Amino acid sequence: MGDYTEYEGNLDAAGLRVAIVASRFNDDVTKLLLDGALRALADMGLDPDSVPVVWVPGAFEIPLVAKWFAESGERDAVICVGAVIRGDTPHFEYVAGECAAGISRVALDTGVPVAFGVLTTNDRDQAFARAGDAEGNKGAEAAATAVEMVDLLRQLGKQD
Repeated sequence: MGDYTEYEGNLDAAGLRVAIVASRFNDDVTKLLLDGALRALADMGLDPDSVPVVWVPGAFEIPLVAKWFAESGERDAVICVGAVIRGDTPHFEYVAGECAAGISRVALDTGVPVAFGVLTTNDRDQAFARAGDAEGNKGAEAAATAVEMVDLLRQLGKQD
């Protein structure tokens, strides 16, 4: 095989300008995701006190505030956390789908990493399992994703 160059982002958050957008709906779960994200950022070298956290009413509203941060030019990445838990109506599909699509669109439209730490689960037990119990903390994973993507995009921007 021929020679090729590989790129992979690093998990060094020192000096990064990160914001978090959190959904108030199901906030008992969201607070665990937020704590996980802030702990992960601290473990990667970022002072959690430098990270603004903006609470929005629900997951559907996350993309608008994420877009505001991404377009501001003042943030290197945005981390989105929340929990959409299935109920007895099709409301879940609309909220979960639009939240995911909106977050993705913000990243693609702005070029700013916007990490998806929004749980979409069938029940509260699954949500708590993904917010710090048996299956790790998806808020922490979203923080790592955001930091890695900032570094990766910076590396790609420095290519010859």
